[in-house]
Amino acid sequence: MLFDTPVRLGVQLQPQHVTYPQIRDAVLRLEDEGVDILFNWDHFFPLYGDRYGLHFESWTMLGAWAEQTERVEFGALVNCNSYRNPDLQADMARTIDHMSAKGGGEGRFIFGTGSGWFERDYDEYGYEFGTAGSRLDDLADGLARIEARWEKLNPAPTRRIPVMIGGKGEQKTLRLVARHADIWHSFVTAEELPHKLSVIEKWADKEERDTSGLVISNELQRRGQDDADALYAAGTRVFTLGFPGPDYDYDLVRSWLRWRDAKNGA
Repeated sequence: MLFDTPVRLGVQLQPQHVTYPQIRDAVLRLEDEGVDILFNWDHFFPLYGDRYGLHFESWTMLGAWAEQTERVEFGALVNCNSYRNPDLQADMARTIDHMSAKGGGEGRFIFGTGSGWFERDYDEYGYEFGTAGSRLDDLADGLARIEARWEKLNPAPTRRIPVMIGGKGEQKTLRLVARHADIWHSFVTAEELPHKLSVIEKWADKEERDTSGLVISNELQRRGQDDADALYAAGTRVFTLGFPGPDYDYDLVRSWLRWRDAKNGA
């Protein structure tokens, strides 16, 4: 696993209970503050609070971020594979990748994905919910199709679009991480990480794929700096902070940016 990469701070702008101008302004301010990655989430309704509250769609928003931002990487934490045809997902990702390339450089889009879990989305938008196992099987098929489509698209992506897979299940999810991921995202504790990484390495041997460049990602929700230090010591290098609005706490972001800089020796 890639433990010598710099620490990066991601901020997940929750697309619920806020207006879009508030999100747009937060994107500008967070990039100016110095965060490394901006995320939203891929749902159709609020995950908590007023279940009929304000909410916005993920991919449309990411296209706007591609044009609005200049430096940060960005994506969904995470896209739901069930909601869109895999070949369409590949084309959307490639297009956003090109939209985000500035001055002839590479794109900045991260393709974060998972199998889905929020049953209300499925029911109200007419998708088959299935089972956890069937959704993971669909994700496995989808990832293979996405990677194949990226090889066919004209123009091709500006770079090898990084694939981030979320989850910790050892029989299916971590095998998909070993097969496809550049970034593995989870909520596991520092104590759990060594075992989970050993499972990924076991699957990587079976898949005959080199995962020495895999970046480990985790959450900062409800964690203090002692917990973050422990995750860092265990190999985590991307740390993501949930950022609810409309009363955005920029002082909290600044405190984590100072922690990031200290880890990176800045």
